[in-house]
Amino acid sequence: MTQEIWLKTIETNDLKEIWEISYGPKADLEWMKFNGPYFKDPVETWESFSTGYGNTLINNPMTKVIMKNQQITGLVTAYWQDGSLKQWLEVGLLIYDANTWNTGIGSIALNKWLHELFQLYDYLPHIGFTTWSGNIGMQKVGEKNGMTKEGVIRKVRYWNGQYYDSVKFGILRTELLN
Repeated sequence: MTQEIWLKTIETNDLKEIWEISYGPKADLEWMKFNGPYFKDPVETWESFSTGYGNTLINNPMTKVIMKNQQITGLVTAYWQDGSLKQWLEVGLLIYDANTWNTGIGSIALNKWLHELFQLYDYLPHIGFTTWSGNIGMQKVGEKNGMTKEGVIRKVRYWNGQYYDSVKFGILRTELLN
């Protein structure tokens, strides 16, 4: 089965659907167990999402929705690890419906996002992401995209009475585009 996956700029009319599949009535919330659960982020109400984080997503070149067959299925994000210096770019990836994990959506979306960001920031030699040792799926997505495990900070993420490693992946422009 062929799946059509692409990235789309978030518009105001996308916010309700994003909230519904991430926190609202269509959400299974399984994704929150892997997206830095040690931060203990709350399940957002529509009011807090639409006036807070959700509002920052609209027309933001550092965030896009992942579209699969005309449906919003997740988000890709980017942020400057070094703030206003804008030399160290990190990315994030969320697929909200656990039933669609391990189907290739994340790998395809990340690949498209890396290509788009290297084009947008044509001076950058490197893009990376940080996950934790409990998120095996995200590590596999990085590996499938030719990313290198660049660092492991051992036993610094505390979750459910256990310490996990923080894991950094990265890729050079020359590795992705050659």
